[in-house]
Amino acid sequence: MAEIPRNAVTRTAKLAGLPLGIAGRATWGLGKRIGGRPAEVVAAEVQARTAEQLFRVLGELKGGAMKAGQALSVLEAALPEDMAGPYRAALTKLQEAAPPMPDAVMQRQLAHAFGIAWQDRFQSFERVPAAAASIGQVHRGVWEDGRPVAVKVQYPGAGKALISDLNQLSRFGRMFGVLSPGLDVKALLTELRDRVVEELDYALEADAQRRFAAAYRDDPDIYVPDVIEASGQAIVSEWVEGVPLAQVIADGSQLLRDRAGLLFVRFLYSGPERVGMLHADPHPGNFRILEDGRLGVLDFGAVNHLPGGLPEVIGQLISCALADDADAVLNGLRAEGFVRGTLEVDQHLLLRYLRPLLDPIAEDEFTFSRSWLRRQAVRLADPRSPVAALGRQLNLPPDYVLIHRVTLGAVGVLSQLGSTGPFRKEMQRWQPGFGPVAAELAEAPELPGA
Repeated sequence: MAEIPRNAVTRTAKLAGLPLGIAGRATWGLGKRIGGRPAEVVAAEVQARTAEQLFRVLGELKGGAMKAGQALSVLEAALPEDMAGPYRAALTKLQEAAPPMPDAVMQRQLAHAFGIAWQDRFQSFERVPAAAASIGQVHRGVWEDGRPVAVKVQYPGAGKALISDLNQLSRFGRMFGVLSPGLDVKALLTELRDRVVEELDYALEADAQRRFAAAYRDDPDIYVPDVIEASGQAIVSEWVEGVPLAQVIADGSQLLRDRAGLLFVRFLYSGPERVGMLHADPHPGNFRILEDGRLGVLDFGAVNHLPGGLPEVIGQLISCALADDADAVLNGLRAEGFVRGTLEVDQHLLLRYLRPLLDPIAEDEFTFSRSWLRRQAVRLADPRSPVAALGRQLNLPPDYVLIHRVTLGAVGVLSQLGSTGPFRKEMQRWQPGFGPVAAELAEAPELPGA
């Protein structure tokens, strides 16, 4: 397997070929429609071919390109089912596999991180990586004290590749519109570029993981592995054995899907209160269901520091929207910067835009589904709709970018899982300002399964 492509010309050429390929397929599709083939059939073929090329190239390049693909992976659940198959297959390959770095390079990285005698710290160390991610790969081993461990090693040159990829991708972010019309992917890529540089410093990641592990130690529902050793380019932490969330999505029982979904929400939204940080990379590869039913959480490279917890104003605005108080919603969103300055907005149209998005917490129980998410995607992307036109005028203030990213990612994962659960009650536990928190909410909603 080849090492991560670090040559700027090679990487740029691969990335630059993406919009050209998409443009070529659009032309091909136009020809097919002129030739009499139904537009929806042609659109499906173009979308499937685009997804395959896009995620193949992003996966090959790793770095920022692969990270962008992981961030976009939540969109799969919003696609019509007849288009989702090729897209899902490409995403699975992207999330679960990538060419490993050569053994000699891996050993140099570990020697640089832990010294020339790094192997003496292990009872055993598996040279073949157990997993590969965007900027590093993971090896399984046994630490000197007998604990099974995961050793994450950063690809050499990952930093340069990361920044180069995200800069390049942000220049033609509109190309992703063929996959999800109406999504401001350029803003997502800009946010990734600005924030993800922190992930290159594994010492920062290790500090975040230690804080999460301390906060959730002995928790009955969530497990965060302890960090054993760390440097700027390698982390040794306890090994987490369990069923990957991607496998639960693929073939898990409904009981397991329901449990996984509720635990997933519980972990994401309890973090700001319990740790002062929001785990900001909620793609399925970072989660496992353990044998004892707990949710195991991996990878703390992307976090949003929220020392005061989730903003109370979010909960207040949700409560106003669910109460159909259109004036309060508009005034609150304008005060927070979601509605720019003097922009004229019909408050009732704004409520029509927002209200269906709150379905999961409007009732005591809700079932996420791909069809529900597709309906929302179609509703917000319809170029003829005044609701969709209004949505394109709204702003996303910088302080809310990562919160928005986590929420979007969580909804995508939950829709893939098809989870049913008391998500309203869970959000009332962790989101300040959201409705009256009755005394019984101090206790967690009952989890399905054991």
